[in-house]
Amino acid sequence: MTAIDSSTVRAPRRRRRRSVLQRRQTRLAWLMLVPALLVVALVAIFPLARTIYQSFTNQQFLALEPTKWIGFKNYRDLWQDSQFRHSIWVTIKFTLITVGFEFVLGMIIALVVNSNFKGRGVMRAVMLVPWAIPTVISAQMWKWMYDDVFGVINDAGIRLHILHHSVAWISQPNTALASVAAVDIWKTTPFVALLLLAGLQVVPRELYEAANVDGASRLQQFWRITLPLLRPAILVALIFRTLDALRVFDVFYVFFGSRPDTQTMAIYDQNTIVSTGDVGYGAAISVAIFLIIAIFVVIYVTFIKVEEQ
Repeated sequence: MTAIDSSTVRAPRRRRRRSVLQRRQTRLAWLMLVPALLVVALVAIFPLARTIYQSFTNQQFLALEPTKWIGFKNYRDLWQDSQFRHSIWVTIKFTLITVGFEFVLGMIIALVVNSNFKGRGVMRAVMLVPWAIPTVISAQMWKWMYDDVFGVINDAGIRLHILHHSVAWISQPNTALASVAAVDIWKTTPFVALLLLAGLQVVPRELYEAANVDGASRLQQFWRITLPLLRPAILVALIFRTLDALRVFDVFYVFFGSRPDTQTMAIYDQNTIVSTGDVGYGAAISVAIFLIIAIFVVIYVTFIKVEEQ
């Protein structure tokens, strides 16, 4: 009876000691997180909150009149803004084209580089060169290559009898979007390949050895082993590239400037704030872009959560 009483006394003491230790660890964890949370609030939350506030005002850049609260007027005007709707359509088309091609080409490159062959390390380093070049520099380089007077693409096409005459790739509306999408595909496919290659590195080799013993073909191994186990890396790559494509600015601005037929959402927002000085309306555009991107984030995160379960 005495032994039972002593054990029952020791158990609550251990639980109390463990709970005190957990509370101390929790307080220490929050103390360690406070500096990072303050930085996030300073560089992310505060600008976002200020942008949302400005979207409900008529603030003008260097305006003499005081800023007034106008409620949802900017959003009502934005709903009827045909130019903004066109910029959304241009951005979404660019996103679908680039993300689709980058995923397919990145998958092929990742599978090739993941195999065993001589010079694999050099190949992995070389394939990152387009991604390492700054976007503005690569865009200007491709803009010169696309030139219809001295561009190397037209010259090569005529010499190889692919083209009958020089084509103004950037100036013509039917080739402008495809031209800028090709540049983004060339530059960003190595990044997608790198993410997929990282996912391929964690796939156990024993699964392929067992599949070979069972007589599975390469294609069957890809569909039954590689693709299902690579799904988390695929989703991460799609998230990064989709969000990056939806807020594209630099390559379009180098190619077209503020040309109305090729304006993306980011360029239209920049033109509204900088060129016209309409800060309030530009803030409403920024909030709309944020909501559009947030929709894609929610879709991807929900899909990832379902797959993990």
